Amino acid sequence: MLNEKMYRLGSARSEIRELFEYGRARKAEIGEENVHDFSLGNPSVPCPDEVSDAMAKLIKEVDPVSLHGYTSAQGDVKVREAIANDIAKRYGVKVCKDDLYLTVGAAAALTCALTALVCPGEEVILLAPFFPEYKVFVERTGAAVSIVMCDEESFEPNAENLRKAINEKTAAVIINSPNNPTGAVYSEECIRAVAKVLEECSNEIGHPIYLIADEPYRELVYDGISVPFIPSYYTNTVVCYSYSKSLSIPGERIGYCLVNPEANDSQRIYAAICGAGRALGFVCAPSLLQKVIPHCLGITSDISVYDENRQLLLTKLTDYGYKAVEPKGAFYLFIKSPIPDAKLFSEIAKKHELLLVPSDSFGYPGYLRISYCVKTEQIERALPAFREAINDALRGDKQ
Repeated sequence: MLNEKMYRLGSARSEIRELFEYGRARKAEIGEENVHDFSLGNPSVPCPDEVSDAMAKLIKEVDPVSLHGYTSAQGDVKVREAIANDIAKRYGVKVCKDDLYLTVGAAAALTCALTALVCPGEEVILLAPFFPEYKVFVERTGAAVSIVMCDEESFEPNAENLRKAINEKTAAVIINSPNNPTGAVYSEECIRAVAKVLEECSNEIGHPIYLIADEPYRELVYDGISVPFIPSYYTNTVVCYSYSKSLSIPGERIGYCLVNPEANDSQRIYAAICGAGRALGFVCAPSLLQKVIPHCLGITSDISVYDENRQLLLTKLTDYGYKAVEPKGAFYLFIKSPIPDAKLFSEIAKKHELLLVPSDSFGYPGYLRISYCVKTEQIERALPAFREAINDALRGDKQ
């Protein structure tokens, strides 16, 4: 007998992936330049030279048996030490190598953290809009999802709405800033308010509520914005990080779980994450990629193209009649659907070869996500399609 739940997940891709695959097929039919694909958050700028140089140097100079052999289950000791030192230097926190578990990207970090921290029958709060796979990751643990809507004006969490959602079954809250899909960067004031609610509610219900900070876009911010480092504001935090976006290496899959050393029973939490990695088969992240990271700490891909795209899209789409909150980070623009049904508008856009992800699966209906991590020329080619799509939708809405 098959696991029917896993069969359903495997036989139907996520809405984002379905649109991406549709785009691939369409490009094969009519030419890549004629399809305006804004579906997938796949970095379009090359990785920094330091990444390729480090790979080449390691392959040329390091004994291949050592380079490609097993590391410790939680990751190479020297690599973890280098990352810990970098975190301590950048954020002023006392972190050591034994607070870090290296993973195959942020998804593995999240599934390890959730498996370690959450039990069947408990609840995990998702702040909508949220990355759709969070729901899959949570439900796999046997826990239930509880959704709290963010404020529509800022797309920041509302602390009082969060408080109302917490109960005895609440085990964790997932927070994502800079945010996918909105590009919002949660302010220090917002983080302090969330931390205060979690501290008070943890005391009231008699057990810790963990804050799982998903941070693959931490370095992708604009206009001098600063991203609060969550462990500095809330003790019972686990940070899930990936180098995919900051170094433009999404296909290489390398990241980590960081347990806040100030957390209650931090050593037990870390042991549980190690146990989760063992149970899931997520031990020993790719050795070569692990050893590349110390050569690239503090380095970020050139995101000036993303910033240019951000400003171009926001300006032009606003002129055409679209409404959006200005993104401060990541590489997504979250636009309000010109008509109430975002899925219907997505279909209207497809008639103009414009691929936009409707927001229903993000837990926040009525919007569309645009991934602007593309070449600027693609946006310029797509602008007439954006204008025609909204005009078609509004004409149809009035009829």
